[in-house]
This record gives sequence, C-alpha cells and structure tokens, in this order.
Amino acid sequence: MSEQRRQVLEMLAAGKITAAEAERLISALEREQPVSPAGAASRPKPRPKYLRVVVNSEDNPGGDGPVRVNIRVPLQLLRAGVRLTSLVPPQALTQINAQLTRSGVPIDITQLKPQHIEELIEHLDELTVDVDDPGTKVQVFCE
Repeated sequence: MSEQRRQVLEMLAAGKITAAEAERLISALEREQPVSPAGAASRPKPRPKYLRVVVNSEDNPGGDGPVRVNIRVPLQLLRAGVRLTSLVPPQALTQINAQLTRSGVPIDITQLKPQHIEELIEHLDELTVDVDDPGTKVQVFCE
C-alpha cells in the first residue's frame, strides 16, 4: 500500500474526511500513479497466442545438410477444436475414440473440456524437452 493511500485511510478513520471524499482521493491517486520502473512490479503475463516447436539438428540422415523445423500453431485453433467436440454426436465420439485407440492414441475425446486446454497451456510454460542427441536441439514453448 502506498504512503498516500495510507494517509487517506488514516484521515478517514480519524473522521477528518467522509467515505465519499476518501473514495475520490483514492481514485485520484490511482489515476496519477506514475509508471513503475522496470522490475519494480511484475505485470501479469500476457496470454500466449502460439505453441512453438523448434528443432535444429546438425545430423541429417538424408545428407542434405542440417534439419531445421519451426512450427507455430495458434493456440486459438486448439481452443476452437476442443469447443467443436461438443458439436459431435455421441455415436460419432464413440467411433472416433475406438479408431484413435486402434491407431495407438488412447485419448478419450469425450473428456476434453475447454478448461483442460487452458490448464495445459499454463503448464506449457514449464515444459522441458530432453533430446538424447548432442547434435539436435528441440524447443517447445508458448509465445
């Protein structure tokens, strides 16, 4: 709490000003508050817009030089895809889940919910990918 705000609250507690006057003073203080220097107060992190996968490999089995992959997937596409699952009829969801399982992807898409995608996106900030090849660097992150 700033010193000026504390003084306004003390004046209110002492009965020197009314609650309405205190509210106006605090509003004025908030409008006049200078921009804080860098690092003084952390601003909320902006909502990520993309999932980025970058692969740089010095070893190319085909021999055509180094391999570079740079994929940027809009997270809004993932969010929209999850919302679209609510439009798929239940019979189709059962068939889709069965085909995914046969293909080696044991995911139950009936359990996908928009809040799960948001949780996943939040955890992507902490994601680390380890590659057991000294000539390859893989990065997965949100931006």
